[in-house]
Amino acid sequence: MRLNWLIFLPAILYQCLAILSALLHLRKRSVKPQNPPAVSVLKPLRGLDPNTYQAFVSQVRQDHPVFEVLFGVEDESDPAASEVRRLLREFPAAPIRLIVGSGPALNGKVGILEELARHASHPVWVLNDSDIKVDARYLSTVTAPLSDPKVGVVTCLYRVKAHNLPAAWEAIGIMTDFMPSTLVAQFLGVREFGLGSTLAFRAADLERAGGFEALASYLADDYQLAKRVTSLGTRAVLSSYVVETSLGDATWAGIWRHQLRWARTIRLSKGAGHAGLPVTHAGLWAAIAAVSGAWLPAAILLALRIASAFLSGTFVLRSTLAADFCVLSPVWDLYSFAVWLASYAGRKVRWRDRVLTIGADGRIVA
Repeated sequence: MRLNWLIFLPAILYQCLAILSALLHLRKRSVKPQNPPAVSVLKPLRGLDPNTYQAFVSQVRQDHPVFEVLFGVEDESDPAASEVRRLLREFPAAPIRLIVGSGPALNGKVGILEELARHASHPVWVLNDSDIKVDARYLSTVTAPLSDPKVGVVTCLYRVKAHNLPAAWEAIGIMTDFMPSTLVAQFLGVREFGLGSTLAFRAADLERAGGFEALASYLADDYQLAKRVTSLGTRAVLSSYVVETSLGDATWAGIWRHQLRWARTIRLSKGAGHAGLPVTHAGLWAAIAAVSGAWLPAAILLALRIASAFLSGTFVLRSTLAADFCVLSPVWDLYSFAVWLASYAGRKVRWRDRVLTIGADGRIVA
């Protein structure tokens, strides 16, 4: 049975939009830093990642006039604390501090951020995940857009480095699916997006929006931070800078749990937006078209999907992994659709060594 072409039109248009968004992002020029602000980098830590120490070193080697890096752990026994002490020994003159302690937040990461905020000295804060690796231009580049008072949050795309086969599979999905969706959000003018890879903002703006305390019970703290700061009348900006992160989960089950946590968090944070996500799964629609005998829309969907994956992965993110395996992006869409379906089957997620229940509004249920 042949299906009407109109059924496949939304998926085709989305892939066209993803390609256009990537091309426009490539034309974006970095804002040149003028009078760079003093910056406090906040690094909440828990456990170790495959490239933990290299990521820490990159945060310290910054070509920025005035900055400090505050590493936070909940308690002294955290293995990340020993890596920070190693950093302190090897870079004794660097502006580094290890802060031990946590506020009473249901979200443990936010609890550590509450403690770090009490020690931060500078007016601009940059928050990023523990495994983020950068170069010396990072701080000056990501804080430059904040010279515009209409900009409230700056965030970054990220390139993924994998250390095993399951992680490589997830990395391909992130770089050819999630990153293009972020480019589309920017193109469509979505105001309230922010990624844990980087959030640069003014401390005063966060304070006006309720501080880290306002995020304490939410699992998607990065999204909530951007949402609250931009609610003050500012907007979020996607920087031209791309950071690098690392995935090292050794099991396929771990990758599934990771993706399911993201999906359920997005579903409970954004509601209707998550419901429309299958439109982005061009591989799914190509399979439906092929099964129904609609070979032309199937071919168009596959061509557009692979072109979008190649453009984003190769030129925007500059990832050899994404470039080499962009042809697998339609297969990822089938996997992602399965995750999307599973996201409606409950409210429990696994976050590191904890199992959490998420409420209908995206809050962690105590």
